[in-house]
Amino acid sequence: MSVEIIEKERIGEYKIVPAEVDNTAVLYDKLRSAQRLGNEFKSKTTIVFQTEDGSKRVETTVWSLTERYIQIKNGILIPLKSIIKVDF
Repeated sequence: MSVEIIEKERIGEYKIVPAEVDNTAVLYDKLRSAQRLGNEFKSKTTIVFQTEDGSKRVETTVWSLTERYIQIKNGILIPLKSIIKVDF
């Protein structure tokens, strides 16, 4: 799988779509840890998500997590159904 690395400021340039497989249940605990790392330690997380233009990878701080979205800097929301992979 070829994944383009983008800056978090460019996420708004892409239409985010659901991934082929909904990994929400599998990744939720990892995303909760990413949120804690972001809020308490200002640590960044690598997130791979699906767009109409293919998979994109971004390194960012996760500020908040809901049942449907993660929120990163500048109020950008990424749907959980679009997330393919999460790494610390």
